[in-house]
Amino acid sequence: MTTLSKIKLKPGLHRESTQYEEEGKWFDGNHVRFRSGKPENMRGYETKVSTAFDGSARDLITYQSANNKKRAVFGTPDKLYAHNGDTITDITPIVTIVTLANPFNTSVGSAVVTCSDGSHNQSAGNYVLIGTTVSATIGGNLFLNSNVYKITSVINTNVFTINASSAAAATSTQTGGSVTFSYLLPTGNSIAVGGLGYGAAAFQATVCASQTRAWNQAASADATDIVFDISQWSLDNWGDDVIANRNGGNIFYFDSDASTVPIRATSITTSPISVNSIVVSPNDRHLIALGANSYATATPVSGTFDPMLVRWSDQDDRTNWVPSLTTTSGEVVLTDGTKIMGGLRSRSAIHIWTDTAMWTMQFVGPPFTFRFTPAGTNCGMIAPHAAVDYNGISYWMGYDNFYKYDGQVRVLDCTVRRFIFDRLATKYKAKVYTGVNSEFKEIIWLYASDESGVTECDSYVIFSPENNYWTYGTGVFTTFADKEVFGNTITTGVSINASGDSTGNNKLFNNEPADYYTENNRTITSFVESADFDVDDGNQILFMNRLIPDFDLNTGKLRVKIITKKYPESSEEITKEFDVTQQTDKINFRARGRQAKIRVSCSSQGASWQWGSVRLGYQGDGER
Repeated sequence: MTTLSKIKLKPGLHRESTQYEEEGKWFDGNHVRFRSGKPENMRGYETKVSTAFDGSARDLITYQSANNKKRAVFGTPDKLYAHNGDTITDITPIVTIVTLANPFNTSVGSAVVTCSDGSHNQSAGNYVLIGTTVSATIGGNLFLNSNVYKITSVINTNVFTINASSAAAATSTQTGGSVTFSYLLPTGNSIAVGGLGYGAAAFQATVCASQTRAWNQAASADATDIVFDISQWSLDNWGDDVIANRNGGNIFYFDSDASTVPIRATSITTSPISVNSIVVSPNDRHLIALGANSYATATPVSGTFDPMLVRWSDQDDRTNWVPSLTTTSGEVVLTDGTKIMGGLRSRSAIHIWTDTAMWTMQFVGPPFTFRFTPAGTNCGMIAPHAAVDYNGISYWMGYDNFYKYDGQVRVLDCTVRRFIFDRLATKYKAKVYTGVNSEFKEIIWLYASDESGVTECDSYVIFSPENNYWTYGTGVFTTFADKEVFGNTITTGVSINASGDSTGNNKLFNNEPADYYTENNRTITSFVESADFDVDDGNQILFMNRLIPDFDLNTGKLRVKIITKKYPESSEEITKEFDVTQQTDKINFRARGRQAKIRVSCSSQGASWQWGSVRLGYQGDGER
């Protein structure tokens, strides 16, 4: 008779070596976390607002205003949005307003509307808000006023097209009366773009396997190191309101409770004209620009841009950036690196990362205002949103390691480091996004994998500082905010249909609401799989004949299978896959092999499960 023994495996997933070398541990999984050292499935998510938005979100903040309104603000390469209640509002800044006379042309049966604006300086993909027109309709039936339209094509410097919601009933020329065109902040890059240029490579340098670069021909995107970064937003609170910046542009202010309709963010015209990211210091309340134009007396908003420059406003005054004896405004150029990647508030200081190092920025008051201290080198941050503060300690993803700062920079002992960095799509590394899930005491990094066709975050890796485990999996989220405002974490991502395919619609989600175990009404498949285990270091054949399940399962069923091998590199032999319900008391089977592993999965709609004290009946069976 075989002996029953509890299957005891080290919490977390372990992928630093081979499956055989990781004996006594969990090796693989998806949509699982570990609580009290035992694996369980993660909860699901549901659409928070049915309205889709344009582009993938690059930053997200949630907050509760003084009048107790719960809000979320997020930015995409296309637009800036605010969530309030059950609606999502476009709050993208307006950068140019012009008044035109009879700018519209239509053709009967076509929804294309041609718009004339001399020297409009727009590109396809930008947006224009059309104000109230003198004429009630255009083309006989089109109401264009007070709507935002995407510019579908640019004919020339004076003419572009938009698409109306329906086809025109008549051909019309130079119509519309007096019309206001309000151009929104131009759309940015959703992916990193390779730059072209005559100096990017040697003349006659290879463009591809069959072609060389000719005289006066621009280098191809593959033949140059010039890269235009994706468009990133950085968002922070200024009291009840929001400070927003899209990298490479100026700084905007959003008044959450403004009475003006429509409510839009507005430019802080006195701030630096080009800024890569922002953060607001918590107690002294300075608005800080990370990577910015330096101060110049003649042109205070548009001096020389320096990606290593830290510049800040006067205390409690987001509009005053002029250093003087009566202000605390100032600037400092950091060393050790080529550009500032980002920064965040921590318990006693602002933490700033370059591409190679970390700095602390601490308020000390006049005359210096801030003290800058190097905290670590060779520990740069991989992306602008790759760091988070949790309980006064900063955690971040570097280029080949995970780190924390608790007064000293330390490399985290990561049990899945090689697996994650081998999967990470380096060309999309700027999209890495970090969040905190305080309910489960977890830090999560979202990233894009190197799977074919992937351009957005499709994967995650989780670290629990308090429980000291790592896990990973797949998902659709691009940003992540903790539960302190809405009672559950809030995420953004692309919705999927019942078949698991992308709908192409970007949505705001309630993530892991209580007792919700579906993926937006679709079944979530979760699994966990052990590493190989054996008897007497594989000197004996392992004989197994029974399993005593112990799972906390609310509904549906689990699928359990035992997988055996003759040697570590041998092909796997899979036993019959067994169904386990809450009522299953034992499983009888017969399996032999030098190595074995166990896999538990669940695809039941709405099911939650947790591993308990599962026992396996086995014994050494001699050599065969």
